[in-house]
Amino acid sequence: MTLKKRIFLLFFLSAFIPFISIFAISYYTIDSIFANKIDDGIRSSLQQVNSSLENSITNLNHVTQQLSYSGTAGKRLQQFLNPSSDIFELIEARDELKSELSVVTFTNPNIGLTLYYFQKEGTTQFGNFPIKDQFSPESLPALFQSYGIQYHSPHISMNRFNDELVLSAMRKVKLPGREDVYIYVESGFRLTEDILGANQHNTTVSHLILDAEGNTVYSEIPRTIRVGENFNTLTGASAQDGISRGYHWFKTSSPQKWSVVSVISQNQYQQEKNQWLVRILLVALFFLGFTVFLAWLLWKMVYRPLSLFHSEINSMSSNPQTTGGQARTEIPEFDFLLSEFSNMQHQIGDLFTEVQQKEKIRADLEVEKLLYQINPHFLMNTLDTVHWLAVMNGQGEIDKLVQALNKLLYYNLGKLGQVSTMQEELDALRQYLILQQIRYDFEFDVRITADEQVLQIPVPRFILQPLVENSLYHGLSDDGFIQIEVTYTSTLNILIEDNGSGMSEEAIQKLLNNREAEQEKVGMGIGLNYVHRMLQAQYGDQAQLVIQSEPGTGTSMLLKLPIKGEDTHHD
Repeated sequence: MTLKKRIFLLFFLSAFIPFISIFAISYYTIDSIFANKIDDGIRSSLQQVNSSLENSITNLNHVTQQLSYSGTAGKRLQQFLNPSSDIFELIEARDELKSELSVVTFTNPNIGLTLYYFQKEGTTQFGNFPIKDQFSPESLPALFQSYGIQYHSPHISMNRFNDELVLSAMRKVKLPGREDVYIYVESGFRLTEDILGANQHNTTVSHLILDAEGNTVYSEIPRTIRVGENFNTLTGASAQDGISRGYHWFKTSSPQKWSVVSVISQNQYQQEKNQWLVRILLVALFFLGFTVFLAWLLWKMVYRPLSLFHSEINSMSSNPQTTGGQARTEIPEFDFLLSEFSNMQHQIGDLFTEVQQKEKIRADLEVEKLLYQINPHFLMNTLDTVHWLAVMNGQGEIDKLVQALNKLLYYNLGKLGQVSTMQEELDALRQYLILQQIRYDFEFDVRITADEQVLQIPVPRFILQPLVENSLYHGLSDDGFIQIEVTYTSTLNILIEDNGSGMSEEAIQKLLNNREAEQEKVGMGIGLNYVHRMLQAQYGDQAQLVIQSEPGTGTSMLLKLPIKGEDTHHD
């Protein structure tokens, strides 16, 4: 197994094993927490059911009170039932009673069927809905009785067009001389089912309603707990929750002593806990998988590319000139960095090669200059002797020639290893021109102009003489001229122009790049190739030598040198 796989396996085990241990240790604690959570949820729902039933009973009480004898409707009913009233008073009382009933039912949207019930005759009057054929309020399941009002537990509505569960109340109107008249009121459409169906959980919770003695007056699980069966004998009157007949139950009581019980089967109760456990387990496994995925992602996107970077750096540090193939990580950002690093490696390798080449060129130049400087040592002493002989014999022209040559050789030999200035370079050039004019015995015009500020600028030695010599050896006649201008801008600019016969581009390239050709030339033996190589060795790409010439049109040479410190301009 590789190191990377071992690291990944170790990380996975270090995350997975503690998770399993913690989950196993905490299982029973989590089970208890979830049980309490389910119990609290069912109790909360049970309290809502109990409060809703109490509100509905209170609303029934309020409506029946409005329709009793103490209310306006009761007075209208008394007037309607008065046998001494004439027909017009009866009609007026009936219409007003109907209007009163309509107002009461309209202003109470949670009220359903409403009517007056005459117990002796078994008849009804002024109902707002048609009633069923077998209307018998006495047969309805009684919930409790309070202040002359009989409240019934949930039952099928007496409304002919409604088979929903309702709560109802029957109150004695207490008309003078009539003790058999009652007001019967039911709760609104689907109100009772909505109350009993209130459930905050996905589980199936059923309800029981008990009267004050604990008898079951309403049951949603009639096969297990029947209507009429005493629930307290199964569970105990004081108990508020427990397990009976395979059900978990929770009970709450009202101030009127009736009770509501929520029941849930043990299987569903346990299933609810298991669902919570499964959810937590799935969430935990998700986070575990997400953690492992993040670890793998970090390994792939961070550790692996950094390892690759480390390997590339070690490779470059051991051998700076090594430029291996570009590595790839398939991550755009890291691949871009690796590409830039690879380019840097190539540039460093190129710099090493360039430095080595420059050092070799510099060594070759030093050897070449040393060869140039061997003979002048002997010649200087010899020429000094010739100078005095010329003076003694009155040979002024020979004396002038010897002095110019001696000064030129002294400039070449006496400045070994030191920096030359632009002024010294111009002085040496003048001595060279004197030698050429005497030697070839022809006149040509040389015009030298230089800014005062350029005279002390350090420059490599013998960069002007080869350029001027080129003009002399390429068709300059007696009426020819050479114009030399030295100016200073951001660079040192040396412009040399002549009106000679000019050169072709092929000839220019040969002079710049062919070292053998210049060795065959006469004169000082220092040609344009020497200038070209000296510029590359001293300045690199910062110096420019531009030659413009065509046969028959003369030649123009522009040399641009960067201004640097004196320590950079050694021979």
